[in-house]
Amino acid sequence: MNKTALVTGATSGIGRATARILAKNNYKIILCGRREDRLASLEKELSEYTEIHTLAFDVRDKKAVFEKINALPASFSNIDLLINNAGNAHGLDPIQNGNIDDWDAMIDINVKGLLYVSKAVIPQMMERKSGHIINIGSTAGKEVYPNGNVYCATKHAVDALNKSMKMDLNPYGIRVGAIHPGLVQTEFSEVRFKGDKDKAANVYKGFKPLQPEDIADIIHFVVSRPYHVNISDLVVMASAQASATIVNRSSDI
Repeated sequence: MNKTALVTGATSGIGRATARILAKNNYKIILCGRREDRLASLEKELSEYTEIHTLAFDVRDKKAVFEKINALPASFSNIDLLINNAGNAHGLDPIQNGNIDDWDAMIDINVKGLLYVSKAVIPQMMERKSGHIINIGSTAGKEVYPNGNVYCATKHAVDALNKSMKMDLNPYGIRVGAIHPGLVQTEFSEVRFKGDKDKAANVYKGFKPLQPEDIADIIHFVVSRPYHVNISDLVVMASAQASATIVNRSSDI
C-alpha cells in the first residue's frame, strides 16, 4: 500500500518540488496551499503518477487547518509523512525599523502554522506508532545575520521545535527531522522584498544557488531510509555559500 504524504506550501518552490518527487516515488499526496489555481494545476500534473488530494487553506488559519485535515477522506486520512514546508520571510530591516505586520506574518506562518498542522496530524501517527515529520528550517535557524532579526528568530524556533518534537514523539516511534537550506532560488526573495524582482534577482547573482529540486531530492533521500535510520538535522548550502553572509559571487560553482 502506498504511503501518504501531506506537504504544506506545495504551490511553489521546495514544497512543489517535493510533492513532485514523492508523487513519482509512489506516495499518495495531500497538497496544501493558499492558491487554489496552483493547487489545481499541480493536482492535474501529478495525477499522472499517483492519487492526489488538495486542501486549500492558509496555515495561519487555525480553524481551517483543523477542519480541513480532520475532514480528509478515509483513503487519505492516515498520514505517514508530514512535510512542514510552508514558511515566508517578510522584509529585511533593522529591528528598530521593522514592520510589525511583517513580524506577525513570519511568526504566524513559520512558527504557529507549523504547530497547527503538526497538532492536527500527530494524533493519528501516535495511535499507529509510526510516522515521519520533516520540518523545513533554514540556515537562519542556525545563525543570525544583520537585519534578519525576526525571521532568524522564527527559524531558530523551528530548530528548537524540531529537537523537542523528536524527544516528545520518541516513545511513539515517530521519526522527526529538519532540513535547513541556505540560499535556494525560489519566490522566497520576491516575497521578502515585497515583489521587487530586481532586488530578489540580486540575491542569486554571481554564483549557482541551490534549486528547489536539490532540496526535494535530499528530502526524498531522508524519508526513504530504513525505519531504524533517522536523519534528524541537516544543513544544506550551495557550494559557493560559506555562511549566511559569506557567498563567493566570483565563480560559477
